[in-house]
Amino acid sequence: MNMEELLQLGATMFNKSNLSGDAGSNLDISSLASAISGLTDGDGGFDLGSLMNNLNSSGLGDMAKSWLGDGGNMGISPDEISNVIGADKIAEFASKLGLSTEEATGGLSDALPQMIDKASSGGSLLESLGGAEGVLGLASKLFGR
Repeated sequence: MNMEELLQLGATMFNKSNLSGDAGSNLDISSLASAISGLTDGDGGFDLGSLMNNLNSSGLGDMAKSWLGDGGNMGISPDEISNVIGADKIAEFASKLGLSTEEATGGLSDALPQMIDKASSGGSLLESLGGAEGVLGLASKLFGR
């Protein structure tokens, strides 16, 4: 799965989320995908490595590991999403899409775990995190080695 497909998946999950409200359910998928791509500090796109580092540094490493693994995904609350991404980025995201911050964080709390879960199956996460070295560096941070 390439980054474009991943963003489309995230946009679809956000769109289907009960937590994104009526406004979130009526958003255009491509506009939503574009807004999701701006949530991290990556150059020209969504930076999964940055998001994973933010999760880990916020004390949510076990949650992040559940998304990377093949088992069930631990849930993340809208408040935790806001803390991990940053209130300023959430406000900008919500403003771009005409959503409340509650709708924005609610939809993202459904979409992000599914995006990372899909990205980590089949090896595409390997490429987005800088190959094997990037993944090993991330794993060592997550697993404390």
